[in-house]
Amino acid sequence: MSGRRFASVLAGLFALAACSGHVGDGSVAAPASPADSAVPSAPAVSAQSNFQPPPSKDGAHGLPGGSGYIALPGESAHGLPGANFACSPPWFDGQAQCTIAINLNVRPNPNAGLPAASIPGLHPSDLASAYKLLVGGGAQRTIAIVDAYDDPAAEADLAVYRAAFGLPPCASATGCFKKVNQRGQTWNFPPLDPGWAQETALDLDMVSAACPKCKLVLVEANSSLMNDLGAGVDCAASFHPISISNSYYAWEWASEGLEEVHYHHPGIAVTVSSGDHHYQSYPAASRYVTAVGGTTLNGKPGSWTESPWTFSGGGCSAYIAKAFTQPGSTCMTRAAVDVAAVADPNTGVSVFSSLAGGWIVAGGTSVGAPLVAAAYALAGRGDGPSYSYSHATAFHDVLPRGFDLKTGLGAPSGVAGL
Repeated sequence: MSGRRFASVLAGLFALAACSGHVGDGSVAAPASPADSAVPSAPAVSAQSNFQPPPSKDGAHGLPGGSGYIALPGESAHGLPGANFACSPPWFDGQAQCTIAINLNVRPNPNAGLPAASIPGLHPSDLASAYKLLVGGGAQRTIAIVDAYDDPAAEADLAVYRAAFGLPPCASATGCFKKVNQRGQTWNFPPLDPGWAQETALDLDMVSAACPKCKLVLVEANSSLMNDLGAGVDCAASFHPISISNSYYAWEWASEGLEEVHYHHPGIAVTVSSGDHHYQSYPAASRYVTAVGGTTLNGKPGSWTESPWTFSGGGCSAYIAKAFTQPGSTCMTRAAVDVAAVADPNTGVSVFSSLAGGWIVAGGTSVGAPLVAAAYALAGRGDGPSYSYSHATAFHDVLPRGFDLKTGLGAPSGVAGL
């Protein structure tokens, strides 16, 4: 390990030591499952049949349109018309990118008082219908959301979203909402990054959509480096939530196994976006998370169809060993998707972000991680993917062939598998 990386890891440990969460929800951590009983001390490397390297950083294998890491334009058959990513690309090992993809065909609307009938995108009632979520549960349970950098408008934007769709208010004044830095402090927040702030707005809106009665803790990491985000996850765990949502991904790198300790919190379900550039990524490849791939969701309440989203991340990890509870696949290592939910920005969700211009339609595998985290809260269990694999019938196939590398077990049909 280089001196710089050692110093960064050490800094993350010191940050963790300073974080002290307070629960207030009366939840009791579930015992660890056998599959989650140990954290490997080093990356486990195995061969796999279909491993592919991530796109090169020179853009030669990125998406078309001048910046394959940032945009999803439609200039070729490999592009996605009218959508782009909000966050800067990850250029270094151990650096993450958020996964929100914004639909550019729908112009932002700054009207915070827009009536629900005029708000574009999938509404909370649509998501509840599509995934058979009984959103009346989850009272007094806590969901933590980890993102990088500060969103100074997080609480205000959340209030707009919840009011528009008739969800109960969730404010810091009542103890429902809490924002902290990666040290657990309610001051000294990191600098603003507009792209990550839009990601934060999406994450808060999605957990609210699926579990409007849950308490929310937003942890803002100092940067998009995995060491800082991992420290944020550890800090989030100190609040004893039922689940922790993470909407970001980094290209796999040889020493990623050193980060595994941050995602190993028995009794807490840790959800992670699978990424939006076709390939497997970390921390979706972690053995201790529920990695959420992406789908295209079409229809209306009572009549939904779902298919794999073209750009959803997924595949065989280059470095992380396969957990024995994961079913057979073409991977000899960890398959970096467990379940799936809507991600296509062309069939995206309603989000309010003042830094994005107001009401927008968004997608990316950012949507699924907070949705599934909220579904865990509705279920009242924090068992993680091992429970899902033993209750596979609680998911509906996105592809009619069982487990696959893009959508895993499929999308939730209620919360019996979570």
